[in-house]
Amino acid sequence: MLLHWHRSDLRATDNTALSAAATEDTVLPVFVFDDAVLEHGSPNRVSFMLDSLQELRAWYRERGGDLYVTHGDPSSVLPDLCAELEADGVVWNADYSGLARERDRAVTAALEDEGLRATEYEDALHHEPGSITTNAGDPYSVYTYFWKKWRDREKDEPRDAPDTDRLEAEAGEALSSLSELGFEEPTADIEPAGMDAARNRLEAFCDGPVFEYDEKRDYPAGDHTSRLSAHLRWGTIGPREVYAATEDAMEAAESEEERENVEAFQSQLAWREFYHHVLYFHPHVVTENYNEYQEGIDWRDDAEEIQAWKEGKTGYPIVDAGMRELRETGHMHNRVRMIVASFLTKDLLADWRHGYDHFRTHLVDHNTANDNGGWQWAASTGTDAQPYFRIFNPMTQGERYDPDAEYIKEWVPELAAASPDEIHGWHELGLRDRKDAAPEYPKPIVDHGERREQALAMYKRARGEDPDE
Repeated sequence: MLLHWHRSDLRATDNTALSAAATEDTVLPVFVFDDAVLEHGSPNRVSFMLDSLQELRAWYRERGGDLYVTHGDPSSVLPDLCAELEADGVVWNADYSGLARERDRAVTAALEDEGLRATEYEDALHHEPGSITTNAGDPYSVYTYFWKKWRDREKDEPRDAPDTDRLEAEAGEALSSLSELGFEEPTADIEPAGMDAARNRLEAFCDGPVFEYDEKRDYPAGDHTSRLSAHLRWGTIGPREVYAATEDAMEAAESEEERENVEAFQSQLAWREFYHHVLYFHPHVVTENYNEYQEGIDWRDDAEEIQAWKEGKTGYPIVDAGMRELRETGHMHNRVRMIVASFLTKDLLADWRHGYDHFRTHLVDHNTANDNGGWQWAASTGTDAQPYFRIFNPMTQGERYDPDAEYIKEWVPELAAASPDEIHGWHELGLRDRKDAAPEYPKPIVDHGERREQALAMYKRARGEDPDE
């Protein structure tokens, strides 16, 4: 018998390590509540994880198996469990953050010290770090070149689920509640978790929205994106299954335009992998700028302004809508993520790490590689980042991507009676006009034009350039 150690792969289908183990032996799926991992958790993420685990355990039980649940340090728990159950070893799927790799090295050493098998499989990415490189053999720092090779590489087919006669049925402990794990109940309305919810989302997306994805993905009002990010983060669906569905959509496309829209979505899957490769080869980016010279940026870091940003009370409607969507759902539309990140770093002149920490606390789909990559992109400190002189105008962004203010009014009810023109021109309205349109909504906390000039000067100084030129 082998143990399969579930971590961020909370599914039984399209699971590389689980499928491999069940092919050669019987397998007992195991989940370990690890305090060293939970200390980096949040109510929103842990709630989604627990819901996914509950469904996963039910899936196994319906087929005569079970999910063995326990608590402790995996480097101690897993060798002891192998001894107790007379298992030959443990298999798992690779994680790529520095902490995860350190943990997995410790588990490998502990198992091998006991003469037990320790096998890690590649599963979360189509192409693992080091498999897509420049001609000189270096990891890519520019996405476009990475994408071209990623796109042209053959992709594996989804893995088979284990046969029922290969599943062992040892239950271990009951699943812990949030409070038992030391977390409060989330205040956000967390989306449905688990394998069924993930597959339903994928099918709904590939039945229609994928064919207009590139045309409509930047508009937060409406259902134009896949909403698969939390499921890919927690592994309630596998990357091969997602890609296979997009290839089916590509074949079903009725025009070249529809095929281009499908490919645009596939390119987002490649962005996800690109940032994982960056994190793998540059683990310092979790706490430091990818471009080291930019550690000299003189961030303003005004506590009151940062707090207003967190609460969605900046007086910039599209920014506030995004921050409130995050607080109330644990999710934020991707275009809006870019807008609020640009606003924090280039209007409020605040260190991107404040935003990264806030997102890590609230996002259900928080993933170290992708969140860090996104924040450093917006702050112009990362690999292949937005140029420092490209500074989003939050009012223009709101007018362009939410012209009728549908998204804004959904999340900022104080503006429900205001017209789209009043909302998108909020920064130009006088005090009386603001009171007439939306008396409870605040005036802008900063002047975008002034802060834009300050941001340009701040970045130029960090680069050793004359801020007056």
